[in-house]
Amino acid sequence: MTTPAVSIQALHKNFGSVQALKGIDLEIEQGEFFGLLGPNGAGKSTLINALAGLTRPTSGSLKIMGHDVITNYLEARRRLGVVPQEVVFDPFFSVREALIFQSGYFGLTKNDLWVDELLDTLRLTDKADANMRSLSGGMKRRVLIAQALVHKPLVVVLDEPTAGVDVELRKSLWRFVQSLHKSGHTIVLTTHYLEEAETLCDRIGIIDHGKLITLESKQELMSRGLGQKLTVSSNSPLPDVPTELQRKIVNASEFQLELRLRREQDSVIDILDQLRAANFQIDDIGVETDSLEDIFVQLTSEQAL
Repeated sequence: MTTPAVSIQALHKNFGSVQALKGIDLEIEQGEFFGLLGPNGAGKSTLINALAGLTRPTSGSLKIMGHDVITNYLEARRRLGVVPQEVVFDPFFSVREALIFQSGYFGLTKNDLWVDELLDTLRLTDKADANMRSLSGGMKRRVLIAQALVHKPLVVVLDEPTAGVDVELRKSLWRFVQSLHKSGHTIVLTTHYLEEAETLCDRIGIIDHGKLITLESKQELMSRGLGQKLTVSSNSPLPDVPTELQRKIVNASEFQLELRLRREQDSVIDILDQLRAANFQIDDIGVETDSLEDIFVQLTSEQAL
């Protein structure tokens, strides 16, 4: 049986009376592109900090490639690279010096060839001797990725890696991350750009209020049957919605009606027939399948109830 890239069992973390993590159980297989999603304050950063050894769990265990992050922390950290959400840098070093120093933290004293390759791959070669302070925000984020990869970790955690960067840089970063994944790295991604998770991730876990509320493949999550949105428009004021359809209303105005349909239960044709029977003059319709963002909002909203 293959050792999981990440194994988390019964993980709890308390900050005084605040329970940040409440019994997280999670395994991420080697080679997965895994999405860890959740609203602000859900516990994602606490979980990542625990994996990186930056915070000590109250109880439970965490392993990276089979190595416990507390009892065998050196081996665990050698196999993990974390790209933090915050842009943190040492203002006294050039880009190359920052990467060489980062190599030294892992005992790598002859790492120049790999550093040069990272600089080239991340399009930082012409900035190699520039002071970190002089770089743009996008360039600094590329350096953070290079620092996370300087010791060739098998597991890479990306914590909001494209937050605040422009569209061109976002696309180039994702091309690079996808190439990492294809070369065998396990990728763990947190992002608020849910279209990125929908495009990139194989499996998705959603955490809310310190609990893992769902853990499914992307295909399973997208086929939950949460449904479609039917939009009906008219050039004339719309009459009252039939009673049997009122619970499906998402939004209603004088000239437009939005209804939430269950994919496995509701027929668009049947709904339109009911509306026409209620004297709706329909001039335009639109049908939109739920996105991951729609599903995420519904699941986290249900959790808050």
